[in-house]
Amino acid sequence: MNTCLDVGMENFMIEVVTDKAINLPKHRRVREVVVPAEYKTKTGALFKSRALQYCLEDKVNILADTDWIVHLDEETLLTENSVRGILNFVLDGQHQFGQGLITYANDHIVNWLTTLADSFRVADDMGKLRFQFYIFHKPLFSWKGSYVVTQVCAEKKVSFDNGLDGSVAEDCYFAMKAYVQGYTFNFVEGEMWEKSPFTLWDFMQQRKRWIQGILLVVHSKEIPLVNKVFLAISCYSWVTLPFSTSNILLAAFCPIPCPHLLDLICGFIGAVNIYMYIFGVIKSFPIHRFGPLKFVMFVGGALATIPFNIVIENIAVIWGVLGKKHKFYIVNKEVKIPTTV
Repeated sequence: MNTCLDVGMENFMIEVVTDKAINLPKHRRVREVVVPAEYKTKTGALFKSRALQYCLEDKVNILADTDWIVHLDEETLLTENSVRGILNFVLDGQHQFGQGLITYANDHIVNWLTTLADSFRVADDMGKLRFQFYIFHKPLFSWKGSYVVTQVCAEKKVSFDNGLDGSVAEDCYFAMKAYVQGYTFNFVEGEMWEKSPFTLWDFMQQRKRWIQGILLVVHSKEIPLVNKVFLAISCYSWVTLPFSTSNILLAAFCPIPCPHLLDLICGFIGAVNIYMYIFGVIKSFPIHRFGPLKFVMFVGGALATIPFNIVIENIAVIWGVLGKKHKFYIVNKEVKIPTTV
């Protein structure tokens, strides 16, 4: 709230959506929305989709169709630059949906291993996400579920009431549905801050849910193939990760001749992946803030996490493909402050 006020915003409010009442202090800019346990959507949407859809119901929603919503996860922190970027996006008025960059190393770091591994996601935002929105204005490869800027009338028409298949990766399903309906997207300048998962178990569960949710979207008959073809290619390149990873061992013990062009392509893909870790560190740990020595250590640390990340991603993919897909694992990102007695 203070960040918005510091930038000079006046017409805004904060809605906190929860399944259980948390009894927030009364404030004219804060509204607590408690989703009733008996509430059911028309298609039986669950989890986060159900909660978001409840907020759009006529008896609950108090926003005008011309208003704008910024969706944030519970630990997402605004920055002044992100607020300015959102205001510029809204005033531009050409697109109904937008999203910006999220970094994971600006606030208190709980787990260095998962934070350095998430540097890859920072590069993914600056590359794939920004490219698809700036050039095509379409969610060709989907988007994330936080730092989401939407116009109320467009969000209501797309809706989060998308059944079981749209309840695990609700952000992905929503983006594909909006794409089908002809809405346009753009990249929002200015970064927000989040935390990486606190444990390797949560890190793996997070990835497992992503792969399961995206698979449900890719296999959904409600989304035409022409709209999800790039998402499907991206998803199946992830699903086949165990095969490509096994090639590291198979190439050493069972070498077979490969075309020179194929070797070049594989080498290029590997180099780009390594570069994305380095780029993510550059964006997350700027050298002017930490100094050259720490910066080099961060780059080395991020590269050292690659083997651990590969193992975790492989387990998550296998578990995600073989396991039950209509589950929603909630990653705990609440920092417990020690009490001094």
